[in-house]
Amino acid sequence: MKKLLFIFSFIPCLLFGQTKEELIASVKANSKDPQTLQTLQRIGVYDPNHKELETLFKGLDKKVRKSNSGKLFERYLSALKNTQVGKKAPSITQLDLAGEPYALSDLKGKYVLVDFWASWCPPCRKENPNLVKTYATFKDKNFEILGVSFDKEFAAWDKAIKDDNLTWKHVSDLQGWNNSAGQTYGVKAIPQNILIDPNGIIVAKNLHGDALNAKLQEILK
Repeated sequence: MKKLLFIFSFIPCLLFGQTKEELIASVKANSKDPQTLQTLQRIGVYDPNHKELETLFKGLDKKVRKSNSGKLFERYLSALKNTQVGKKAPSITQLDLAGEPYALSDLKGKYVLVDFWASWCPPCRKENPNLVKTYATFKDKNFEILGVSFDKEFAAWDKAIKDDNLTWKHVSDLQGWNNSAGQTYGVKAIPQNILIDPNGIIVAKNLHGDALNAKLQEILK
């Protein structure tokens, strides 16, 4: 999937100019360099394979793996492992626009698309009109969207929701990239999404536009 994304460092991933194969080669060639952890995190940043990353991580020098950055990366790997398709979706509880706690579990019994986005993210804003159309098509067929924002400023978050006509439920802890739900789900690039079934099981990840509509057509019969 070739599209402009925003990742943790706020740099579009396409600007790095390295292929996945080149990144993997760099990791293997610099196993004793602590900076290699940053390279490792760039491998499949949008849709990472936790088994592949875990294997590469285990190949790093012990001092790198046991460093503070290494421990943080292990936590990231754990988040990826726990949010794979087929896993029970971890809980999310954050404040909605009215300042009231709202939980993912409040939507139990429905198919839910958890959409990770932010008002300051151009690719997210570009994707929003597609989501509006999808929501209009499927909202009466046991489908909901829960927007989880990586914003820090309430006003910007609120304005983007109104400007883009995003009429579904929205939550945030206004902690930017440190959003607790984002960390739980191992989100290092946005936009990203997770599709959850009525029993709370993850059934798909990172579906957009026609691909998302096709999946919903398939399951919402």
